[in-house]
Amino acid sequence: MNPVPFVSAENYAAVCERLYAMKARGVSFGIDRMRAFAAALGHPERAVPALHIAGTNGKGSVAAMLAAMLRAAGKRTGLYTSPHLVRLGERVQVDGAPLTEAEIVAYVAELEPRAAELERGTPGEGPSFFEFMTAMAFLQFARRGCDAAVVEVGLGGRLDATNILTPAVSVITSIGLDHCEILGDTVEKIAAEKAGIIKPGVPVVMGRLPAGAEAVVRAIAAERGAPLRSVRAEFGEDLSAYPRPALEGDYQRLNAATATLAARVVAERFGLTDAHIARGLAEVSWPGRWQRARLADGRLIVLDASHNPEGAEALDGLLARLVAETGRAPIVVTGVLGVARARPLLEVVSRHAAEIHLARPQQARASSFEELEALVPPAFFVRGGRLARGAVETLFPGPGRCALGGAQDVIVVTGSIYLLGEVLARLEPERGRGEQRLQDF
Repeated sequence: MNPVPFVSAENYAAVCERLYAMKARGVSFGIDRMRAFAAALGHPERAVPALHIAGTNGKGSVAAMLAAMLRAAGKRTGLYTSPHLVRLGERVQVDGAPLTEAEIVAYVAELEPRAAELERGTPGEGPSFFEFMTAMAFLQFARRGCDAAVVEVGLGGRLDATNILTPAVSVITSIGLDHCEILGDTVEKIAAEKAGIIKPGVPVVMGRLPAGAEAVVRAIAAERGAPLRSVRAEFGEDLSAYPRPALEGDYQRLNAATATLAARVVAERFGLTDAHIARGLAEVSWPGRWQRARLADGRLIVLDASHNPEGAEALDGLLARLVAETGRAPIVVTGVLGVARARPLLEVVSRHAAEIHLARPQQARASSFEELEALVPPAFFVRGGRLARGAVETLFPGPGRCALGGAQDVIVVTGSIYLLGEVLARLEPERGRGEQRLQDF
C-alpha cells in the first residue's frame, strides 16, 4: 500500500458518508461474501495468527486482556473489536493505536473497487459495512507486521464475518439471552451460534456457561475434534480465587480467568509466561467498563456499559458497592436499546439510584422515554426516587461538566454502549467528534 497521504476533514467526512450508506443497507449475515472479499484481497486473514473471541458478555474485556498480555510479551498485537465508543478507528488497533482518519480513507479507496467487482459478479451481494471494517482490520494487521491478532466476533459467531479465521484458539466467554431475535430464544440455541467459531482441531476455551449452553459447546467441540478447556474446571467456583485484573467487578475476575486460560493454551506459540499474563492483567484498560473518572469539579463519574440481563446482574453488585463506598445513592443516567434489555437494567438501577435520568442514544433502535418510564418499578417512587427525561447535550454541557446534582453527588452513566460513547465525546472532546451513525451491533 502506498504511504498514507494527508487527509482533509472534508475527505474523511465524504468517506464516512459512503460507509454510512453501506451500513444503511442493513445487516446481512453469512460468511460467503467475506470469504470472497478476503480472497480478492489475497487472504490477509491468514497472514497473522489470531485469537478469536465470542460470547454474550465479556468478549471485549477478554480481548483487551489478551491483547495486553501479548503486548507485555513484546508482541506487536492487533486488536479488532466492535462497536466503537467514540471514533470508528477505535475498532482496529495495533499496539493500542487506533486506525487514523487517513488510514481509513486510504483503505476505503483501496477496497471500494474490489467490492464493486464482487457486486458486479453477484448483484446485491457486495460486502457489508461490517465486512468492510473486518477487511480493514485484517489488512492493517498484516501490513503492520503484527505477531498476533485478537479478534472479537461482531454478533453470534457461526455467521459472523470474522469467522473466516482459523485461529490459534477459540474462546467463548459467556452465554446469555441477548439478540434473541437473531440468535435464538434459548441459551442452547445461542450457544450453538457462538460455538460456530469452533474449528476442527483448534483448542477451545470456555467461560462459566449455563449447563444447557455448556453441553452444546462441549458437544460441538467433541464433534470437531477441538480440545476444550473450561474455566469452571480449572479455576473452580470461588471468584475470590480468580485472577484480579485492573478492571473493577467480580465479573472481570471471571473474564480474567478466561483470558488467563486462553493465554496458557497459546503460551508456547507466542512465548507467553506467567509474568506476561500477570502484567497484562495489571495493565489492561477497557473504557466504558465500570470506568471511573473525575468531572472538572472533582466529582466522581462512573461509566459502565450494561445492556443485557447478564450485564444488569453484574451492575447490581457494583452499584451496591458504590453506595457502600460513598455513603450515598448515585444519580444515574441511562438509555437502552430494546425493552428486553431495559427491563432488568431499570430494575437494578431503581434499587440503588437517588435519581434516574433517561437519555436516548442516537440510534433508531433506542427505547422511547415512554417505554423506559413504564419499566421503572413503583418501589422507586415510594422511596422518594426522582425520574426525569434528558438529552446528552444538556446533561453534559461541556468538557468535564455534568449539569446534574450537587457537590457531593456521584454520577453513573450506564446502559447502551452507544450512550456511553455520546457522553464520552462530550466529556472528553480530545477523543474526537462522536461517530454514532457508524455504529452497529
